[in-house]
Amino acid sequence: MALELQGVTRSVAGRVHIHPTDLTLESGTMNVLLGPTLSGKTSLMRLMAGLDQPSAGRIRWKGQDVTGQRVQDRRVAMVYQQFINYPAMTVYDNIASPLRMMGKSAAEIDRAIRDTAEMLRLTPMLSRKPLELSGGQQQRCALARALVKGAGLVLLDEPLANLDYKLREELRIEIPRIFEASGAIFVYATTEPEEALLLGGNTATLWEGRVTQFGPTPSVYRLPADAQTARVFSDPPMNFVSCRKEAARLTFADEAHAPAEGGAVNLPDGLYLAGFRANHVTLNRHSGDAVQFFCTVGATEITGSETFVHLNHGADRWVGLVHGVHPLAAGAQLSIYVDPAHVYLFDAAGRLAAPAPYAMAA
Repeated sequence: MALELQGVTRSVAGRVHIHPTDLTLESGTMNVLLGPTLSGKTSLMRLMAGLDQPSAGRIRWKGQDVTGQRVQDRRVAMVYQQFINYPAMTVYDNIASPLRMMGKSAAEIDRAIRDTAEMLRLTPMLSRKPLELSGGQQQRCALARALVKGAGLVLLDEPLANLDYKLREELRIEIPRIFEASGAIFVYATTEPEEALLLGGNTATLWEGRVTQFGPTPSVYRLPADAQTARVFSDPPMNFVSCRKEAARLTFADEAHAPAEGGAVNLPDGLYLAGFRANHVTLNRHSGDAVQFFCTVGATEITGSETFVHLNHGADRWVGLVHGVHPLAAGAQLSIYVDPAHVYLFDAAGRLAAPAPYAMAA
């Protein structure tokens, strides 16, 4: 049982929302759509659900073409950012509502509600109304109403975006457990790379209506196919600097040198784009081969245990995420260090030319 998108596109009033997309989601998998706002996540989900029809291409579900099939005729459930519950009904009746519309018997409804409530830890709340619940409990109620239908495809469109940090953390842990118990295809949209990594499964990275890469989440993170995927799957976005490869040496921005390592050793000489993530920036040299860059501090954001340092390096704008509290003054001159083992190289077309050596060892 799989959901297949075959050459699917979506255009509205001449504007392309989804470029030609081929994607296969297998039964019993967690699939994350990761991308910034307006990258096409919701548009792609609406096509999967049947809420919108593709401008071209076909959608197949369990081997059958469902491209023109109404959403009402598909076994699909969708949960949005907002808690869409009926405030005048109890949690029990909220969960029961789709089953009653399907004409299920009272005994079937009661059994399904209690099984689903147990899975979502809502059993003690069944007699309450949604406004008597916490935000996390309200979202679990919305999830229960979606899951109780026995939908083979469950679409979660940034379902935790409106919750506070503690509730997000609670549900991020619970959703994989819920997914495992349901056996459905889950599709989860998020703007946050950390959330994708926590959820695991597979990740499709999106940028301006294009799926740039799809595969097991850790693999997409460690081995981005191109610079755009690396930007999307890094928070803050990956930092980039020009790089020249000559023999066994890399020269960054004509100022810093390092030996070529890993896959970079066998690359043809020439110009590349080097990329490194914010968490691989340090303020001290931790290895003899570490590359030193001279920067100007643009701003700092102290989170408590870590500091985001915004850096100006010529025309480049970088962000470093360093451990500890560092109240650096704007305009101050600063040396930063990057271990070559954490540097990716991309070719002139933006394709991955050599992954960071650490990623190959992981």
